[in-house]
Amino acid sequence: MTLFEQWTDLIENQTKETFEDFWKEYSEAEKKIYSDILDHPDQPVEGRLGELAEGYGVRPVIFMGFLDGINESIEEKNDIKDWDEESDVKLKIVPETLFYNMLKADADYLYGLPQWEEILGEEKMVELAKKYKQSKTVRRETPKVGRNDPCPCGSGKKYKHCCGRNA
Repeated sequence: MTLFEQWTDLIENQTKETFEDFWKEYSEAEKKIYSDILDHPDQPVEGRLGELAEGYGVRPVIFMGFLDGINESIEEKNDIKDWDEESDVKLKIVPETLFYNMLKADADYLYGLPQWEEILGEEKMVELAKKYKQSKTVRRETPKVGRNDPCPCGSGKKYKHCCGRNA
């Protein structure tokens, strides 16, 4: 079984009794790894998966979870589905994308890390947060028809006296 399969199995088989311990382990590991990466944002994360996991003090399956999460925020996406502890890892983050994806994942314990201010600056962080919020806004395809506007069916009547009467 590959590490990715183990990771997927670990996530899918959480119960109410095991979830709290799992989440504590994972979120603490993730925060530690991201803190280290953000301390050296221009330095790629490179090495064997097992060695990197050991260096961060996490289980390889937990490190795989980190790799799964960061895969959308790096320069070259990795095909992690067949990786094991001997697989070569090379990650070069794209800070703006990573911050945006952390907002999207609602990971306040990650997008709230103090290193972000030095990497992106407050102005860029606000801009990315605004962009994220706008992405969640639902927009109409066509303008809303007002009660006193001509009915879009072409009858010549006001909307309120035509199709709007049944709405």
